[in-house]
Amino acid sequence: MISLYYWPTPNGHKIMIFLEETALPYRIVPVDIGKGEQFKPDFLVISPNNRMPAIVDDDPTDQAGPLSLFESGAILVYLAEKTGRFLAGETRARLDALQWLFWQVGGLGPMAGQNHHFARYSPQRIPYAIDRYVNETNRLYGVLERRLAQAPFVAGEYSIADMAIYPWIVPHEAQGQNLSDFPNLQRWFETVAARPAVRRAYAAGKHLERQRTGFTDEERQVLFGQTAATVRASAG
Repeated sequence: MISLYYWPTPNGHKIMIFLEETALPYRIVPVDIGKGEQFKPDFLVISPNNRMPAIVDDDPTDQAGPLSLFESGAILVYLAEKTGRFLAGETRARLDALQWLFWQVGGLGPMAGQNHHFARYSPQRIPYAIDRYVNETNRLYGVLERRLAQAPFVAGEYSIADMAIYPWIVPHEAQGQNLSDFPNLQRWFETVAARPAVRRAYAAGKHLERQRTGFTDEERQVLFGQTAATVRASAG
């Protein structure tokens, strides 16, 4: 059994998609990031960076007792290796998927995340910051568009790279992007969205979603005001 420490965010959805695609037994352990549950000492043991998602696998491949992992990219690689699915064994095909996975965790995710922050959550509207991240998100969409003109999925075959990237394209409207400007990306997006496992993944966490137009001051401090002192305090 895999315990998935989860909240319905793009990074959380990545792991849920993989679990649904492979039918691995799992249970959801909600981590309400608005309430600061990611800073509880017991979660810090599993996720030293105080971020979800994280997993605990009670039946790991090395059979050496429960295995905990944090960082969504590392979790996807582990699960792909555990199941032998969605990550090619041949060297070049494997590296192709991994480079696009790392492109997401190092580029699309952080840039789109800053896009969301300054466009939707910042208490002050800062035009330079909004333009900076909307434009960089747009550039990254262009990179995907060029790639998807060459292949049906980002690494040729459907893989963990697609699972990592798709949740960050779901909020394209909030990111100031129009998918009709990127026909190959739109084709890919609609193909992934139609997969039954992807639909199940999003439905599984639907009950945890909240409709909001902003954050309270307390929630904003929890989500965006943490420092090294917070990490020390959460260690108990």
